[in-house]
Amino acid sequence: MYEFFKIDDRVLKAAEEAEQKAAPYLAKISETQRYNQEKMQAAFMQAGVSESHFVATTGYGYGDRGRDVLDEVYARALGAEDALCRYNFVSGTHTLTVALFGVLRPGDTMLSVTGMPYDTLRGVIGITGDGNGSLKEFGINYEQLDLLPDGTPDYDGMETAITPKHRMVYIQRSRGYSLRPSLTVEEIERIVKIAKRRAPDCIVMVDNCYGEYVQKMEPTAVGADLMAGSLIKNPGGGIAPTGGYIAGRRDLIESCAYRLTTPGTGREIGCTLGNNRELFMGTFHAPNVTGEALKTAVFTAALFEGFGFDVTPRYDEPRADIIQAVQLREREALCAFIRGIQQGAPVDSFVVPEPSPMPGYDCDVIMASGSFTFGSSIELSADAPLREPFAAWMQGGVNFNSGRLGAILAAQSMLNAGFLNL
Repeated sequence: MYEFFKIDDRVLKAAEEAEQKAAPYLAKISETQRYNQEKMQAAFMQAGVSESHFVATTGYGYGDRGRDVLDEVYARALGAEDALCRYNFVSGTHTLTVALFGVLRPGDTMLSVTGMPYDTLRGVIGITGDGNGSLKEFGINYEQLDLLPDGTPDYDGMETAITPKHRMVYIQRSRGYSLRPSLTVEEIERIVKIAKRRAPDCIVMVDNCYGEYVQKMEPTAVGADLMAGSLIKNPGGGIAPTGGYIAGRRDLIESCAYRLTTPGTGREIGCTLGNNRELFMGTFHAPNVTGEALKTAVFTAALFEGFGFDVTPRYDEPRADIIQAVQLREREALCAFIRGIQQGAPVDSFVVPEPSPMPGYDCDVIMASGSFTFGSSIELSADAPLREPFAAWMQGGVNFNSGRLGAILAAQSMLNAGFLNL
């Protein structure tokens, strides 16, 4: 079957069986892909996108029509009042940080209702690190409601934990480096309703990284006040070279724009330096690319579950983000998996990933990422901290055929290393 790769017949047979088993769920993803792509097409048409919006601006960027229209496209596609999409958001964490500092003030209290936030945000809040420039240093208080033992939200706990003193109720949609379930839009809507009943004036903010276009609606369409994400994940469609977005209530977006630039100038300045074309193009392709990444995740779950490994989500479970976790049980098995994913990359396939320290993490991390955009996780990638339960968190795949091959090569790498019993 594979003319260009040396793959064991037993692995190929397992892959065929996995795809057959997953077929109904792949078809369901295709239906969501189609819906979201039509929604995106409508957003582009309603915003009146034209070639003139791709023109580069320099200096202050006054009157950058493309910048403003891209914001409108994001707002329409995400079901929000307004949006702020910029190439100079350097990461998802930076985007979230701008949003947090944009709307919180000294003396405010934020409450995370999904337990401990993602590793790199802990220093922003002031939970870890030296506190230099953190929310804590600016007098912004942090509280936390842990998830239930099964990793699901503690809705009953929210009824007492959320009070009018909370300026923000914070939700992390994706699992991060944990095995808890990611949150569906329906679950987020339930949290929003509790929060607004308990603290009517609070801001419900969602870290939406990895979740865009996985379902037919986004958190801002079901009452979330603010959400943010990275363009080198789902919403950039594998084309945006960098950037991030914030979407939500118009007044809150204005405050975020003041934090991004300066009070009084906000979104009115900021040249785009010729990046608009790629941002528009990536945005347009994002729903389809996200669907391809989801198909890759479902196939991988079916394949490795067939090999006897614990996976989350399972291939037949509902999904709220593009991340697929595979528990490999042993350090070297995990490394073999990651190295196999790297072998399936179009860029740097010859590189052998090795565990190493990474800023913001408390242990060595091993990462496979042979992407056209450095660090892009909508392109096929996998990474893992070298700690129990030695799970790999895989994401991305801009088309299912290449993503499928990457998962198969990961299995072959594990077989070669003696970690598959076939």
